[in-house]
Amino acid sequence: MSNIAGKAYAMSLITPISGRLTTIAKKLIFRALPTRLLVKRLDGLLTLSMIHYARWVILRADQFPHLDPSQPREKLAYDYMLFFSNFNGSWAQYVDSFSAAIPSGLDLLWWRTVGWPKSVPEQPFHRYVSHNQLFTQHYYNATPMAASNDVKAGKRVKDAVRDFTRRTASATPEQFMADYQSLLRDLQHDLGQMAPTPIVSLANEAVIHRNDEDSREREKRASMPVRVA
Repeated sequence: MSNIAGKAYAMSLITPISGRLTTIAKKLIFRALPTRLLVKRLDGLLTLSMIHYARWVILRADQFPHLDPSQPREKLAYDYMLFFSNFNGSWAQYVDSFSAAIPSGLDLLWWRTVGWPKSVPEQPFHRYVSHNQLFTQHYYNATPMAASNDVKAGKRVKDAVRDFTRRTASATPEQFMADYQSLLRDLQHDLGQMAPTPIVSLANEAVIHRNDEDSREREKRASMPVRVA
């Protein structure tokens, strides 16, 4: 499944916008998001440590790429809002987390997109996201076994070790050992082992289990002595 790379899932959502005036209004809304008036509606995003990245892009109907003179120009009835995000966990966990963390923020960002049902209740919201989501054909992740918290933990460990190296360059053995033990205590929550993603679905887990069984069977046959007639 190209949507998934290790622990990370890539979501691409394309939603039509109702009317050109709405497009202009939505651009003004996005420009105003950092202001005190609107930023509070997105504060819940700070609680979602599962998110690697999220971006919204608004395109007018005449702004879609035209790569060659021979390419026919699209005659689109709508402008579009594109949403891209990378996150850890399953599709349902992510969509539910957004709905719980920033319901009013979602209703603001997707205001007057065609068919928007509001972020609550969740079942119509799920259907809307599923209907407008595009399958990711190619998804590369430089650290597929690392969740976003793993990356943050790695940075804390790197910074702490650099500081430790600098501070103990001329330390006595006793000072070095005391600082080293202190370092381990401070970093104990950041030294977890990275591992494959949890089960995404029972069907996916069944495929992994079957592939493992096939691999063990091939190894078993390869290790059997060959009888010469």
